[in-house]
Amino acid sequence: MAVRLRLTRTGKKKQPSYRVVAADSRAPRDGKFIDIVGTYNPRLEPSEILINNAKAVHWLRQGALPSERVKKLLEISGAWAAFEDGTTVEALEAEADAAKAAAAEAAAVEVSA
Repeated sequence: MAVRLRLTRTGKKKQPSYRVVAADSRAPRDGKFIDIVGTYNPRLEPSEILINNAKAVHWLRQGALPSERVKKLLEISGAWAAFEDGTTVEALEAEADAAKAAAAEAAAVEVSA
């Protein structure tokens, strides 16, 4: 089974948003997928790109091939550089946890102020 990282379309007619998914290369575009790696919303200014770098690097290390657009999104999010550098998935998860904790702390400070 060849796994690809690619986009699957969501959203209403003429209002596209996408999920970045790991899917079997033989499955249809909006068909079955294995895992959701992130989201991409091109309609916002600037475009919203939310990629779970740990999941993306995990799938890339397992041999998943990204589509052209997904490769560009991974480069923007930093997951592609982490994959090429050999950064461990555990280090990426720890970094993501630290970022979430910092965001929660900032939100708590705003509420109390």
